[in-house]
Amino acid sequence: MYKALRPWLFRIPPETAHEAALLGLRALGLVRRPPAAPGAGALAVTTLGLRFPNPLGLAAGFDKNGYAIRGLAALGFGFLEIGTVTPRAQPGNPRPRLFRLTEQRALINRLGFNNEGADRVVARLRRCRHPVPIGVNIGKNRDTPLHRAVDDYRIGFAALAPYADYVTVNLSSPNTPGLRALQEPETARTLLGALREDQAALTRRIGRRVPIAVKIAPDFAAETLDALLQVLKEVGCDAVIATNTTVSRPGMGHLRTAAEQGGLSGAPLAPRSREIISKVFNALPEIPIIGAGGIIDAGEAWSHLLAGASLIQIYTGLIYEGPGLVRAILSGLADRVCASGHNDLGKALSAARRNLSSEHGPKTVKF
Repeated sequence: MYKALRPWLFRIPPETAHEAALLGLRALGLVRRPPAAPGAGALAVTTLGLRFPNPLGLAAGFDKNGYAIRGLAALGFGFLEIGTVTPRAQPGNPRPRLFRLTEQRALINRLGFNNEGADRVVARLRRCRHPVPIGVNIGKNRDTPLHRAVDDYRIGFAALAPYADYVTVNLSSPNTPGLRALQEPETARTLLGALREDQAALTRRIGRRVPIAVKIAPDFAAETLDALLQVLKEVGCDAVIATNTTVSRPGMGHLRTAAEQGGLSGAPLAPRSREIISKVFNALPEIPIIGAGGIIDAGEAWSHLLAGASLIQIYTGLIYEGPGLVRAILSGLADRVCASGHNDLGKALSAARRNLSSEHGPKTVKF
C-alpha cells in the first residue's frame, strides 16, 4: 500500500509529509498495541544493561519531541531514540531544510535541532509508559557558545536522563555551527568527563544507571577518529552510535539537489557507516555499537551487524520503503539466524564474524 501512496506523498514538501506521518503514527498509538515482531526471542539483544526485544531501532531525528512513541513501537521497533532535544526550545534553521534525492534513496537535511525544549519533552515522557526501551538524544542550543556547550549537555542530561533508558550525546550533527568541533579529543574528554560525573550522581539518586552513548560523524580523518576513540575508551563511554549524516556527496556531484547544505543520509551513506562501525569494533571491542546510516533492507541491516554493531537504527529507509520496512528487516534477520543453525542472534553473528575473520585476517571485517 505504501508504494502506491508514495508518489502522492512525494508531491508534498518533505517536511510537511513528515509532520503528517507523525500525526498518523500518533493516532496509531492510541488504537493499536505493539504486536509480536518477527523472530521474537531469537532476535532479542541484551546490552547496556537493557533487554531489547530486537536489535532494530528508530534513529533520532524522526520523532524529535516524543510525539508518537506508542505508534512507532506498534510498527515493531525494538527501541526508539527521540530528539535531538536542547535545553531550550528552538525553531531550527529556516525552511526549506529537508530535501529528497529519490533515485539515490537519500535525504539531505539541515533542520538544526528544531525541538520543543527539554521541559516539554520531559512532561511528555513522564506521561508515557515505555513500550520498548527509549533513548533520548541531547544537544546544545544554537546560540550557546562552544565554550559553554558542556553546560547545555549537563542541563539536558539532568532533565531527561531520569526518564530515559539511555542518553545519546550528539556531537556530530553538521547543522549546528561549530558542533563537530566538540568531537576534538580534548574537548570531548572534558565534556564527557563532566557527564560521567553527572551519571554517577544520578545513579546514586535514582538507583538506576542510565547509559551514555556518543553519536559520531562519518567524516573523520583516520588519525582524528583514532584519537577520539581513545578518549571514549578512557572516559568509559557506554556505547557509540556510528554514524550521523555526512557532509560528503558520494557519486552525486552532478545532482543539483546535492549542492544543498546539510547532512546526507540514506543508501549512499551505508558503505562509509559500515567502515566506521568496523573501525570502532576493532578499536573498542568491549564497547557496544549502535549502527546507523543507509540501512534500507534486511541485507544492509545484517551487514551493519556483521561489521560490529550490537543494535541498528533506521530513518531514511523508512521514508522510502514505508512502515513495512520494520517487519521486513526483522523477518530477514530472523531468516538469517535460522539459516545459521543457531536460535540466537548473538551466536549467529559471532559465528558469521569468525568466518569473515578467517577469510580476511584476524580482527578485520571487510566489505
